[in-house]
Amino acid sequence: MKFSGNWLRKLVDLQYSDEELAHKLTMAGLEVESVAPVAPFFDKVVVVQVVSVQKHANADRLNVCKVDVGTQSDGFLQIVCGAQNVKEGMKTVCALVGARLPELDIRQGKIRGVESLGMLCSAKELGLASDADGLLELPGDTPVGVDFRKYYSLDDCIFTLKLTPNRADCLGMFGIAREVAAITASELDLPEIVFVNPVIEDVLQIRVEEPESCPLYCGRVIKGVATDTAIPLWMSQRLERAGLRMINPVVDIINYAMLETGQPMHAFDLNQVNEEICVRSAGENEHLLLLNGERLTLQKDMLVIADSSKPLALAGIMGGSESGVTNTTTDVFLESAFFSPVVISGKSFKLGFTSDSAHRFERGVDFSMTRSVLERATALILSICGGKAGPVTEIGSDLPRREAVRVRQKRIAKILGVDFSVELISEYFQRLQFSYTMVGEMFYVVPPAARFDLVIEEDFIEEIARVHGYDLIPARLPKAPVHMLAEPETGVSPVKRLRQILTAKDYQEVINYTFVDIQWEADFSGNDIPIRLKNPIASHMDVMRSSLFGGLIDNLQFNLNRKQSRVRIFELGSCFSKEGDEEKEVENLAALCSGSAYPEQWGVPDRDIDFYDVKMDIESLFWPRSIYFELALHPALHPGKSARILIDKKPVGWIGELHPRWQSKYHLSQSAILFELRTEALAAELLPAMYPLSKFPPVRRDIAVVVESDVSVASLLETMHLEKDRSISEISLFDLYSGEKLVQGKKSLAFRILLQDSEKTLTDQEIDRVVSQLVGILERKFGATLRS
Repeated sequence: MKFSGNWLRKLVDLQYSDEELAHKLTMAGLEVESVAPVAPFFDKVVVVQVVSVQKHANADRLNVCKVDVGTQSDGFLQIVCGAQNVKEGMKTVCALVGARLPELDIRQGKIRGVESLGMLCSAKELGLASDADGLLELPGDTPVGVDFRKYYSLDDCIFTLKLTPNRADCLGMFGIAREVAAITASELDLPEIVFVNPVIEDVLQIRVEEPESCPLYCGRVIKGVATDTAIPLWMSQRLERAGLRMINPVVDIINYAMLETGQPMHAFDLNQVNEEICVRSAGENEHLLLLNGERLTLQKDMLVIADSSKPLALAGIMGGSESGVTNTTTDVFLESAFFSPVVISGKSFKLGFTSDSAHRFERGVDFSMTRSVLERATALILSICGGKAGPVTEIGSDLPRREAVRVRQKRIAKILGVDFSVELISEYFQRLQFSYTMVGEMFYVVPPAARFDLVIEEDFIEEIARVHGYDLIPARLPKAPVHMLAEPETGVSPVKRLRQILTAKDYQEVINYTFVDIQWEADFSGNDIPIRLKNPIASHMDVMRSSLFGGLIDNLQFNLNRKQSRVRIFELGSCFSKEGDEEKEVENLAALCSGSAYPEQWGVPDRDIDFYDVKMDIESLFWPRSIYFELALHPALHPGKSARILIDKKPVGWIGELHPRWQSKYHLSQSAILFELRTEALAAELLPAMYPLSKFPPVRRDIAVVVESDVSVASLLETMHLEKDRSISEISLFDLYSGEKLVQGKKSLAFRILLQDSEKTLTDQEIDRVVSQLVGILERKFGATLRS
């Protein structure tokens, strides 16, 4: 909403500067986006009349002009001018000698040998327009000699409000003025609306077939209107500074009435209306040529204003071109109506364009002003364009009800933290022009017709806070007893710890959309029944992801295409799956590594990252818990280089190398290692176990056993840990051999065994017994033999 600061000051007696007013409005919830001057600074520019124009003797494109500036008693000023539209008798503006313009200063001088005592100016030279074809031409009744800046009110400024959708009442100057008067406790001076007495009996039959969509419709006939007149300068300035262009006097006046009151109106050429006005739903195969030049095929859910044979306008949105007022119109039918916001809301989005009218009606206009605005526009038309007005026809039904809302003084104090007296609350409601009654300390407030946003008690408490000033409400810390909460030893570790671990290991976090391509779900998850979106934001983002792999592979492709060969990324995000008719959401952690294991450096030889590098990272995420890796197949991973991750024999994730098929399909120049884990499994913490540290030295024994090649190391380690003697503190693999010295299908595994007792030094006999027991376990369960 844009408006002239001078216009506002005509309606409210303000004692604040423009900057102070902008601050107060913003602090009251009406954000002032900008306060811009109407024109840049210039001085000594006056209105002049060109008396004579003669060709310059030494230049074909220059003219020597004599101008009347109204202050020269001894004659006229001589000015050399190059504008093509200069002519005798025209009134324009002249920068006198010594004037300062936005881009130059005016000095006395000679142009091609002819003295010039000033400069006739265009709108561009005064900074009023970005482009101009010639001199600024003024109306013939403009007084000569006056200061142009003062005459044209160029010391004005333009306020631009960034209104929220609930403040439709401030889409008109009356609403803004009421708001400013309430905020600043200033005197309000709105123009009196005088009802026009009809002088002719002409009426137009009005029929409303959709009373729920149009609860109130007012109209009147005005005949003998002169559309070749000019609207007053003050009106044209207010329209221009609100961002509206001039069309013709009748349209300009109803636009002005809309800016003034917030109530949109429309004027029809009476000669283009057949027999009646009907407010109805559009019929099948009806068409309407709108004022913006668009030919619209009407839909059944559209409300139209029609006559007996055809639609004339799209109700509450835009009028039709064929019935619009033109420069040849003499008789008009003036319309002022209230359309239900529900009927207008969403139509602009559906049609692909909006209008000032639709912008207001879909938010709700003041239905108590519908008839008054018609009278206001009628009076302006009669005073400017002449004509004779007929009686007003008013068709009304059930308008929105404004129920009284209870507002309690104690509730105000509880929410705002300030004890407002009953007298102060009454003053604020009066400044806001709210109608209310009191019962004890309770107020029963009736919302004004213009305020559709006031429905519950908290809405009125917010109004009190706005008028009082948010910045005047003290900030008090809450007073409450605080007790130390018990910190359980088991529980959930914060997710931020996982981020810290991964970033410390040189991973970078990424965030991808939860909406993905359906092909990703088929390729990387084997999901044939993903959760589909009813209204996807893009054709390639039509389902909800069940895995984070797709986004990470897309990130890898993006980086490889830009010559970033070393990629280490992770993502924490939600995944969605369908179990029967139930949709389930879980949070996963996934990561991808590709390229070199380490950044390029002289001290470490370059090698590609492998499965075991990433496996180590996963183990650090789960530490100190033990995890188990089981050979398994995953749709996204290489069948021979993938594993399921388990804790207590429950699956918690996957790790593996990207399947070569997807590396080829998605045009990746190098492969990658990926893993995906359930966040809830990562976040679970174990109860710490306490045990004394041994004072006795540890003893190391190494054993090498030969087993079948298909026996996994994890199964051996798991069995040994489950059945080991209590004196064994550590068992770990340190060597793997398979070759010509062994029988085909066999492999040799060497384990390091550390033994340590907390109460004594172990003897050789005890150590040999424990190691022999461990070897016996491997022989019985896995058919292992000691390697000689």
